[in-house]
Formats: sequence, C-alpha cells, structure tokens
Amino acid sequence: MYGYINAIEVRPGHRDEVVAILLDGLDGLREVGCLQYTVAVDHADEVTIRVTEAWESEQAHRASLELPEAEAAIARAMPLLTGRFESTATEVRGGFGL
Repeated sequence: MYGYINAIEVRPGHRDEVVAILLDGLDGLREVGCLQYTVAVDHADEVTIRVTEAWESEQAHRASLELPEAEAAIARAMPLLTGRFESTATEVRGGFGL
C-alpha cells in the first residue's frame, strides 16, 4: 500500500475553510483506490492541517489528483494556503481503518 502524509500551512484565519474544502467531495476517492483519508488539526497550531492517506498504489493516488472534484478543491484551496507544504510518501504495512 502507498501512503501519503501532508502538513499544509494555511493563511491565518482560513484553517477551518480549508478543512471544509478538503473534506468536501470525498466520494470519488474510494472509486480510484483510496483506503484511508484523514484530515486533522492541532488546537495549538492554527495554521497547519495534517492529511494522512492510504492508497492501493501510488498510481491510484496520482489518478485521484485528476478527478474533477480534486482539481476543483485544489483550485479553491490554493489562494488560502501559504505555499508551505511538507509531504512524505510511505509504504503502509497495516493498521486499523484500512
């Protein structure tokens, strides 16, 4: 399994708006091979959103970025972001919720 872990920095005051965008329209992700998608925030850090994903394959993850819903969400979110991202690709070995 392919994993992808992100830390996304948003402009101050826009965290909840970006979280809503990230959670909107998730139905198509399962169809292309998403096994787990979690959006989380830290109450002590008002500008960082963490997204954890598990996919059947790296190709499935790439295909998800071409979904019309994903392209629209990215376009809506981009003006609200600072441009600072941390992303790590992983090999998922197991766990709950997969």
